[in-house]
Amino acid sequence: MEISARNQLRGKITAIKLGTVMAEVCLQVAGQEVVAAVTRSSVERLRLKVGDEAVAIIKATEVMIGTP
Repeated sequence: MEISARNQLRGKITAIKLGTVMAEVCLQVAGQEVVAAVTRSSVERLRLKVGDEAVAIIKATEVMIGTP
């Protein structure tokens, strides 16, 4: 599938925290953690599991940059 979003971060799912409606999916990307809040039904539909490879696709009009 081709998509327009340029910010695509490939990684491995390290944790999934399921709520009643929403879920939190943690993805390890190059030694950093990316956390996404998605619907529980999306986790179930995509059959996401800890250890799976996945891609975080970031499409945003604003991104904050900070310094260490």
